[in-house]
Amino acid sequence: MILCANPLAQFQTYQSEIEEAVLRVMRGPRYILGPEVEALEWEFASYIGVPFSVAVANGTDAIELVLRALGIGPGDEVITVSHTAVATVAGIEAAGAAPILVDIEPDYCTMQPGQLEEVLSKRTKAVMPVHLYGQAADLEPILGFCKKHALKMVEDVSQAHGATWRGQRLGSIGDAGCFSCYPTKNLGAIGDGGLITVKDSQLAKTIKMMREYGWKERYVSEMPGRNSRLDEIQAAILRVKLRHLDNDNRKRQQLASEYSAGLKNSSFELPKKRIDAEHVFHLYVVQTDQRDRVLNSLKAKDIQAGIHYPIPIHKQPAYQGRIRTARSMHITEALAPEVLSLPLYPELMDQQIHEIVQALQYLEPKNGKRG
Repeated sequence: MILCANPLAQFQTYQSEIEEAVLRVMRGPRYILGPEVEALEWEFASYIGVPFSVAVANGTDAIELVLRALGIGPGDEVITVSHTAVATVAGIEAAGAAPILVDIEPDYCTMQPGQLEEVLSKRTKAVMPVHLYGQAADLEPILGFCKKHALKMVEDVSQAHGATWRGQRLGSIGDAGCFSCYPTKNLGAIGDGGLITVKDSQLAKTIKMMREYGWKERYVSEMPGRNSRLDEIQAAILRVKLRHLDNDNRKRQQLASEYSAGLKNSSFELPKKRIDAEHVFHLYVVQTDQRDRVLNSLKAKDIQAGIHYPIPIHKQPAYQGRIRTARSMHITEALAPEVLSLPLYPELMDQQIHEIVQALQYLEPKNGKRG
């Protein structure tokens, strides 16, 4: 079986380092918000290129806490996309704000900046571009829009750890960056975890208080908070994996190149890369109007592919009819039945890539391109 994602393989790659780190925690005096978390926060901030980072329980909490710390909540609106993980919208709603959804660009599957003015209202307080599949959204017009209207820009970087835009790491460009460390991410824990990157010291302090009941000193809540603490074991594991992140991303890029070379003459629509951005290929997503047939045929050959994402958020049962969107969501709605995520992780072998490419060439979808 060739898995679509395989976090176990990454554990096995770094097993001795991870086990040593876990034992260090187990033998130490702190299991929650201790020296491993502090070290991870410093190391991740340095890696991204910002003064501060804050470790939290998961990526959804990261979004909620950033928005709340920025003073965004009930009565406010945050513009984002419908073609994303539900977690993006769940985090916005957890902060009490209303998500407003726009369409995506056809080439890169990220936020369509041309629709931002259309959905702007007096309640708009922030824009949240999602750096999808491993590369940056079109940030120049988004930044310009935010500056023009005095809005915050919060980056959802959950699928793009280590990626860059014009030489800057994603997560260092907006007012804050939100990262999920779910096990399948480019920087994944062995469990849940999240990270927030910020430039402002007061914002970092506020988020740190909010993640632990609003405490400035123990048992004294200076503000309403909640429990979103990262444990020491996950922090220690993430510190190990952070040391290898750039190398693992290079492996992802090489494997993506092998896919692109092998499928260049196929009728699948292959992922495109922005000229001014570095793509770290959290996912390698092709498009085909024969998606279900291809998916089932690969499954029959013990090749597991994925779908990211099968239902746009504005069409999900929990959200349909109650979330405001741009007038046209044509690209998002056309994309949903056609996206197919091929297996991709640093431990995938060249022979497995060859096997997958051979299987896809044999299938020969009659038309893999959207009109």
